Amino acid sequence: MNPTDEVDDLLTRAGARWRADQPSAPEPDLDHILGGRRRPRRWVPALAAASVAAIAAAALTVLPDGGQDPAAVPPATGDTQQAFAQGNQAATPMPGATQPDPVNDKLLVRAGDKVQVSGEVIAVPGQEPVFCPSHPTDLVGYPPGQEPAPSCPATIAVKLKGVDLDRLGDARTVKNVRQGTATLIGIWGNRSIDVQEQKAFVAPPAPQIPPLPCKAPQGGWVSKPNNLNAPAVLAFLDAHSSQISEPLIQYPAGHGRSKPVVVQVGVAHGDLGAFRTSLDKVFDGNLCVSRALLSRGDVNRIYQTLTNLTAKQELGIQTASASSPGGGRAEVEVLVYTEAVKTALTPVGLNLLTVKPAVQPVA
Repeated sequence: MNPTDEVDDLLTRAGARWRADQPSAPEPDLDHILGGRRRPRRWVPALAAASVAAIAAAALTVLPDGGQDPAAVPPATGDTQQAFAQGNQAATPMPGATQPDPVNDKLLVRAGDKVQVSGEVIAVPGQEPVFCPSHPTDLVGYPPGQEPAPSCPATIAVKLKGVDLDRLGDARTVKNVRQGTATLIGIWGNRSIDVQEQKAFVAPPAPQIPPLPCKAPQGGWVSKPNNLNAPAVLAFLDAHSSQISEPLIQYPAGHGRSKPVVVQVGVAHGDLGAFRTSLDKVFDGNLCVSRALLSRGDVNRIYQTLTNLTAKQELGIQTASASSPGGGRAEVEVLVYTEAVKTALTPVGLNLLTVKPAVQPVA
């Protein structure tokens, strides 16, 4: 018996035992799986999958495709961009200088460029008004009339020249500080905008879930329960976190108790067919296995690097999130995407990132 057969046999027996003991899991909560800008949660509950996890930890060091353990792939360094997604979006070494990046380069801003911002405007008496991008804040409740004056961290505040405070939307004054919203277009300077046009604030569109990449099986997707939360499945996914993205719950026929639910798992490293064969031994339900750019392990390494960069306040890098649904690019929010910011992000791998600047260039 070869190592792969032995692994499959172990998984088959473990899955059979758990499926016999476990009821069908409730329909997963899409908002919970996709929600928030936080580090991805662990798949395995602390205690529920202890016995299966013990099997998986010992047996699954041999990957389904018989290749190298993705966990052994070293993280990106300051000198070399890590090729996270082998065979899909392979990166090349980038020592020193930055390289062309078609996706994000269109967002680069230089002094004198025409730009647009949309969001909060704060005007403190005796000071120039500022545009304040969305940023993490402490959610503290204050009694009416006891709220602190609006403020903006100096590291992300953009001075505004020529803004009309009387035209702000949702305007209010708290302790003599004026606050409101607007969309402003003007010329970018030294962390400032000379306002040429002022419009009403328009909320950004809600994020869209990418369409299901798998074709429906013959007869179509059927409405049936799945065991995504079963310990055997959670243990399997956790053991492969360096190979796959976090599962995505898809509703190809819309939401509803009688509608089919499909679990999409993205494979960033290794063979899709071999991975699915192994997963099928423990998973029951509608399943879509697709190619992903980033695994959960990749995302954790990227997140840590980006978190370290947020400490360099002069760059205006604000927050970093998990990869986009389905194992796509990791998202990073910045005040303005400049050549300096691009250089700082290059070691992470520009082709692995979606930059989301508050200050957008206007063509």
